[in-house]
Amino acid sequence: MLHRQSTSMTTTPSKHLDTFVNPKPGRDYVIRFACPEFTCLCPKTGQPDFATIHVEYVPDRLCVELKSWKLYLWSYRDQGAFHEAVTNQILDDLVATVAPRRMRVEAVFNVRGGITTTVVAEHGASVAARAVAEHVASVFAGAVAEPK
Repeated sequence: MLHRQSTSMTTTPSKHLDTFVNPKPGRDYVIRFACPEFTCLCPKTGQPDFATIHVEYVPDRLCVELKSWKLYLWSYRDQGAFHEAVTNQILDDLVATVAPRRMRVEAVFNVRGGITTTVVAEHGASVAARAVAEHVASVFAGAVAEPK
């Protein structure tokens, strides 16, 4: 007898994030995902704001389950939020759920009124330390790339 697996999928937006146990908790490794269909509403005009949300993290004991992540993002579709506030709220919710070693959320909002906004929020690693490291790397790369 054949057993059919249900093809129905929950499509109800939810602020609940599910997790699963990190399969390699003794190793630092990076998980990255990009979500190019994020939408929320401008709190001033009520018009939609579109963004790509990039998440990068080093898990500790738990990882984010991606179906719940998708439904979490959908929960912002009818919510008014400033770009800075929503990016930081996403980071806060993820950190509260999985307690990662490090995490970075970057929200790249589409152009609106001639302005594009990118908001970066981090947990675990200092934004200033990362900026210094990136600057040093770029200076070093430039020095190495241009032999005389």
